[in-house]
Amino acid sequence: MLSLCGAVEEGSPAGALNGPSQWVWGEHEARMRRATIRHTAVGYVIHHCSSVFWAALHEWAFGRKGKRVPRMCLDAALTSAGAYFVDYYIAPKRLRPGFRKHLSPGAILASYAAFAAGLAAVAVARGAFDERAAPHR
Repeated sequence: MLSLCGAVEEGSPAGALNGPSQWVWGEHEARMRRATIRHTAVGYVIHHCSSVFWAALHEWAFGRKGKRVPRMCLDAALTSAGAYFVDYYIAPKRLRPGFRKHLSPGAILASYAAFAAGLAAVAVARGAFDERAAPHR
C-alpha cells in the first residue's frame, strides 16, 4: 500500500518505503524518492520488522480462538490504531516511519487500514481453518 500510494501521490513507489531509513541515515536522508539499496532496502527491512512486531503483539493480545468476525476486525483496527499512535505520538522523531515526507494523511490512513485488513484477514482465515480442523460432534 505504501508503494501504491507513493506511486500515485509522488510518482515514486520507493519514496514511502525509504522513509524508515531515517532510523539509520538521519531524517534528511528519508526524503529520497528513487529506489536505492541504502534507502529502500534499509527502509523496507525496518518497516517489515516493525510490522512483524505489531503483528506478534496483536496475536499475543487478541489471538484467542472463538471470536466472531466483527470482533476480529475491531481487534485488528485497535492494533493498527495503536501502531499509528506509537509511530507518530510516542516514538522519538527520528524513529518515526517517515511516511509523512512522501504521503498525504489520507494515504497514511490507507496504509494503516491495509495493515489492519491484513491482520483481520489472517485472524478470519485462521478461525475458518480452526473450525474445519475441529472434530464434528
